[in-house]
Amino acid sequence: MKIEFLSIAELELKDAFNYYNEQTEGLGFEFLLEVQKTIDRIIQFPEAWAKLSKRTRRCRCKRFPYGIIYQIREDLILIIAVMHLHRKPNSWKKRI
Repeated sequence: MKIEFLSIAELELKDAFNYYNEQTEGLGFEFLLEVQKTIDRIIQFPEAWAKLSKRTRRCRCKRFPYGIIYQIREDLILIIAVMHLHRKPNSWKKRI
């Protein structure tokens, strides 16, 4: 299954990566690895995660306080947000 990110979701991912690398060298790469593992779980079981709306779901990262907000669209998974779970939890809604 193909994965695409909204441009704002890519920006959120880059910002989080930079933030974690500023905190501890290499932590940003650990964050990216955790996001990749989360996306792999989504690919494997796209309909297993919590519904936030009719078409939108969220899969939580295990190690970091982030969730991947996504939609299943035919043969595509569209990443709507890479969301910090403790900040503005409904900000993704304006994107769909």
